Amino acid sequence: MRSIVRGAAIVLALFITLSASAQKKKKDVTQFVNPFIGTGGHGHTYPGAVAPFGMVQLSPDTRLEGWDGVSGYHYTDSVVYGFSHTHLSGTGIADFCDVLFMPTTGEPQLKNTEYRSGFKKANETASPGYYSTLLDKYNIGVELTATTRVGVHKYDYKNAPQGNVIIDLQHRDEVLDSWIEVVNDHEIRGFRRSKSWATDQHLYFYAKFSKPFKSYGIASDDQVQQGKNKLQGKNIKMYIQFEDPGTVISKVAISSVSAEGALKNLDAEMPDFDFKKVVKATKLAWNEELSKIQVEGGAPNVTQQREANSVYNPYGTTRPAAKGKKEEVPDYAKQKQVMFYTALYHCMVAPSTYSDVDGQYRGMDQKIHTANGFTYYTAFSLWDTYRAENPLLNIIDRKRTLDFIKTFLAVYEQGGLLPIWPLATTETYCMVGNHSIPVIVDAYAKGIRGFDAEEAFTAMKAAVNRHQFGLDNYRATGAVNADVEHESVAKTLDYAIDDWCIAQMAKMLNKPQDYKEYIQRAQYWKNVHNNQNGFMQARDNGGWYTPFEPTEINNNYTEGNAWQYSFLVPQDVEGLIKSLGGKVNFEAKLDELFSTNAKLSGRQQDDVTGLIGQYAHGNEPSHHIAYLYNFTNSPDKTQYYVSKILREQYSAQPDGLSGNEDCGQMSAWYVMSCLGIYNIAPGQQQYQVGVPQFEKITINMENGKKFIISNPGATVSRGNFYLQGMNLDKKPYSKLYLKYEDVAKGGEFEVYTGRLVNKLFIQDLEKPTSAITDELIVPNPYITSGTKTFKQSISVEIACADSAAKVYYTLDGSTPTAASTEYSKPINIMVNTTVKAIAIRAGKSSFVDEATFTKIRGDIKLTLVHKYLSNYSAQGDETLINGIHGAANWRLGNWQGYQSNDLVAILDLEQVKSVKQVSIGTLQDTRSWIVFPGSVEFWLSDDGKNYKLAATVNSKIDVKDLTPQTQQYTAPVNKKTRYIKVVAKQFGALPEWHESKGSPSYIFADEITVE
Repeated sequence: MRSIVRGAAIVLALFITLSASAQKKKKDVTQFVNPFIGTGGHGHTYPGAVAPFGMVQLSPDTRLEGWDGVSGYHYTDSVVYGFSHTHLSGTGIADFCDVLFMPTTGEPQLKNTEYRSGFKKANETASPGYYSTLLDKYNIGVELTATTRVGVHKYDYKNAPQGNVIIDLQHRDEVLDSWIEVVNDHEIRGFRRSKSWATDQHLYFYAKFSKPFKSYGIASDDQVQQGKNKLQGKNIKMYIQFEDPGTVISKVAISSVSAEGALKNLDAEMPDFDFKKVVKATKLAWNEELSKIQVEGGAPNVTQQREANSVYNPYGTTRPAAKGKKEEVPDYAKQKQVMFYTALYHCMVAPSTYSDVDGQYRGMDQKIHTANGFTYYTAFSLWDTYRAENPLLNIIDRKRTLDFIKTFLAVYEQGGLLPIWPLATTETYCMVGNHSIPVIVDAYAKGIRGFDAEEAFTAMKAAVNRHQFGLDNYRATGAVNADVEHESVAKTLDYAIDDWCIAQMAKMLNKPQDYKEYIQRAQYWKNVHNNQNGFMQARDNGGWYTPFEPTEINNNYTEGNAWQYSFLVPQDVEGLIKSLGGKVNFEAKLDELFSTNAKLSGRQQDDVTGLIGQYAHGNEPSHHIAYLYNFTNSPDKTQYYVSKILREQYSAQPDGLSGNEDCGQMSAWYVMSCLGIYNIAPGQQQYQVGVPQFEKITINMENGKKFIISNPGATVSRGNFYLQGMNLDKKPYSKLYLKYEDVAKGGEFEVYTGRLVNKLFIQDLEKPTSAITDELIVPNPYITSGTKTFKQSISVEIACADSAAKVYYTLDGSTPTAASTEYSKPINIMVNTTVKAIAIRAGKSSFVDEATFTKIRGDIKLTLVHKYLSNYSAQGDETLINGIHGAANWRLGNWQGYQSNDLVAILDLEQVKSVKQVSIGTLQDTRSWIVFPGSVEFWLSDDGKNYKLAATVNSKIDVKDLTPQTQQYTAPVNKKTRYIKVVAKQFGALPEWHESKGSPSYIFADEITVE
């Protein structure tokens, strides 16, 4: 071990020396980073100390719960609980905040409500790799810094006669096991195993202090156990106490492997207690990373602004200066640089290093592995970052991207599945799709090698051919159907993007059969595109999900609605244009998206923010849309809306992000858009041309080449965002895209902008391409009737988006062929019937489309005393007697929801009849607030006025059972009656242990059956 430590120390010293030498040639761009941007609003970032892509994120914890407390910190808070060593950057779900340290004075307190302290924003500072604050309660100055795997605390107790450090292992999430041990009067080690988003996280730590502590106490369940130097349990805390402490430095390393691994990390990365040296080294490391892109200018200088007698903001409008008052003119070029470099900084705090200095890490299989020749990472928010973050890193951080891919393949080797949203040792399965695939394919397409491409290809196919999350339904029918899987539209579209990427990989690896299969699957978006209204709409019972409102946020989409998902075909934009009827219609649809006054409807979704019309920049599915105007006859609208988004959805304030940062994606969009180039579909080699936001941008690539982008108009006027001319390597350039090879080989891209649209220039520019032209599929037909159930008869129609295709159908349950009945007119249905249909064109057939229509009993009339919730209406007023039973996944529909009021249903059998038994089906998904009724009462009456209780059936399943499941409440009756009243009693407020304790629970019911 000594040789490892000594070698690592030499490497660290060499790194510092080389970095210091390199910085003589580099401008300090860390001065433009403000880590507080994104810590307010819904950004969910943290301001603490972290090295680039560091394992340790040492930051203050000011908020313990709530959606805007996900990172542990919110800018509006004024109380701090302490400083923990792991944090997530901008996620929508909480986790981490492990191993809390809190310096105090006086008698040590172990409850967080007692040891916490107030603090003032005026005393709080942050920069890359550094954070400081003053604890008002104790008058203790706190400074934090970090190496990759070590967090370093500096506590200034000033003149206090004694000082404490509280170490709280219970802090934040559920503890499964923990222990802490005093090694000697300078050293402590411990372990924390916890359950939250990551369901089984192991974290070991080793701490060393610059001064000996004179006493300590370890507590279990907040009771100090005298004479113990080690305790284990689920609520372990301790204090250490210093006499005449002055300044105390503690350095804390972490590891997923072992306490010994944490000690190796500690000794390798910080062999001494030189706090300033670490601050300097981490700052230099940040400057090295951030200097990969250098920007200059960005706005008129202060003198120009003052001469213009105006007050100006980086993107906004000009207003006259107040009369008789000299207004100070800010340096807006600097503000834009702050926004840019802070965004670039946020692109480099995640994912996080997860392997120790010796390469060991705990894998997704909970076994210890060694990363040979690469660094293993965790916290990949791939559904977000594949769009802009990873394409950005493919330009400026290709070696690290290779390590990401090797991490993906290690995860596959250990568990048989490429990562989706891996966190620590847990696959969270968060979000939809399998978006490690586009990350790998984009890297390979852009020349990144050094990994086993054949293994990667096998892993990709394994990921999209498993039986999970509707993938089997997608393969079998050409779409994920809403009555089979929730978020069906989003899944269909995301799966098609992944399949397109696999097709591109197949082409690059010369696998024609695989290419044929996956380029067909890449077109399955056509099966959820309703050509009648132009929206991506869920498929349900062979037709379209109804009622349909494009502004509605519901369970057919992932954090969005039809407006935001109807343009998610980056792999086949030209196919989407054709499906909408041409460029004019496509442009009009885009215009309506950005300009509509319609408001969001449906369920509350905090992620859907940053609205411009129905465009939602606060969530990722919208991020490519503004660039789609480049495919129309009005590419100036790309320039307009990109500039508008930059202007309105970002600022240099704590609430300067319009939505969750999402591990770098929100910031990566800003960075790429400031460069003036954007890759709408990873795997494509074209970057869409937008509007560069600085006078000069220099991209320093790993191959030693530089790609320089210039826009002198950005420094002339804030309103210069329309293209007037372009040069590439000093030659006139006439394309609305740049190829990757143009960037990779180095060169200069000059963009000239002005205040007015230059139609003469842009009308002749070559448009980008995004089209699938091989193995074109025939879209599935759709069967429509307006209802799944009927009492008399209904008329059923069948159509297909491909007007040249012929439709054939059957009504007897058999599979239709070209020899079946050709559809020519509406079909009249009078009995229970399953309609199956196919569309055929030029010998090619669609998938079989299928719809089942059920005749409702006509001898029962249903009356609901309390109206169901409009968001959970299922098929409407007769849902509870329509013969359709819901599945345990309530998001598929067929469940009627009731809140606050009991469910009271009265059935009129129209005459007195013998009734053997009555039952009602209900559902429980406690996490989603849906709880089985405590009991269901069954009442009988002959006249509909005077009822007698026939039976009461109690729930057999506890509210603490978190498994989504259904339960039948069945009452034997064996009596004659005409009226039956069913009363399902609400459980009431959610219990104390629930994360939403006190909120009213729901009853979900699906079918009342009378025998």
